Amino acid sequence: MSSDRRQFLGSLSALAAAPLLSGRALAQSGENTPAFERFPIWPGSPPGLPSGGVKEERVLRTNKGNPDDFAWPHVATPMLTVCPAAKPTGAAVLTFPGGGYARVAMGTRPSATSRWFASQGVTAFELLYRLPHDGWTGGPDTPLQDAQRAMRVIRARAAKWGVDPANVAAIGFSAGGHLCGSIATRFAAKVYDPVDAADALDARPLVAGMFFPVVSMVPPLAHAQSRSELLGANPSEALSRRYSVNVEVPATAPPILLGHAADDTVVDCGNSLAMFEGCRAAKIPSELYVIEKGGHGAPLFEPDGRAGLWLTRFARFAARHGLRIPSEGA
Repeated sequence: MSSDRRQFLGSLSALAAAPLLSGRALAQSGENTPAFERFPIWPGSPPGLPSGGVKEERVLRTNKGNPDDFAWPHVATPMLTVCPAAKPTGAAVLTFPGGGYARVAMGTRPSATSRWFASQGVTAFELLYRLPHDGWTGGPDTPLQDAQRAMRVIRARAAKWGVDPANVAAIGFSAGGHLCGSIATRFAAKVYDPVDAADALDARPLVAGMFFPVVSMVPPLAHAQSRSELLGANPSEALSRRYSVNVEVPATAPPILLGHAADDTVVDCGNSLAMFEGCRAAKIPSELYVIEKGGHGAPLFEPDGRAGLWLTRFARFAARHGLRIPSEGA
């Protein structure tokens, strides 16, 4: 086992006592990367550990120009990466990366998106969440267990980062958009037994942003990989509907912004349309943007490094609904 891996997995003691895993040394190797922290969200092992355990794995993806471009096909230790705002407004955002529930596409340092939010005064958190294919007994609720727990931990430790516990948003991309939709619609679902005082806190985000999201698990709209990874090879129609986040959106869901490209050939933009209709039926404040071109993963930043339309539109929408972020996103 490498020393890097030992450092990554080294702390699994109680959350309240666990020292935060420092990213300061890594930050020095990345230009414009602020000091940051990483820590496990569960004290000890996460719930539902399979009898044979889970072997953590991360692989370098195709972007050779970015040494932190990783994907995690197997996650044993769910982690939060924290990018503190230099001048905090009290707001925070919890981000769910994508990966089709087959992997989590996330580096070990804060992403450009997290750094942008931090530059706006919003403390940013990125979640490395577990995947159902590793045999966790929570099955398809396993990622949601981590999402709920992460939101509660952020609120429990909010004072550390100058965050108002009531002022925490959530955003997600692709399959991470499905996880964002899950916490927005199932924040009150009991998917794990409480492990400490943090689990008494609310898991509902103040506002949510779902970008090129997986939404439906019902064919033909469903993203086939996300569906099979989350629910298994041949899920029933009832199970597929249960995990379609556009079905039975509760009246207590937070305001939701959706963004998609019409030419997305990976996740059909009909997913965002279906979520928008679900929000309308539940009378949830919502906005939907479908751009003509952009494909799957339409760029979040302009070529000159300025925040692109998804982030600026979300900033304006979130500001209208109470998130302490400059409404122009600049």
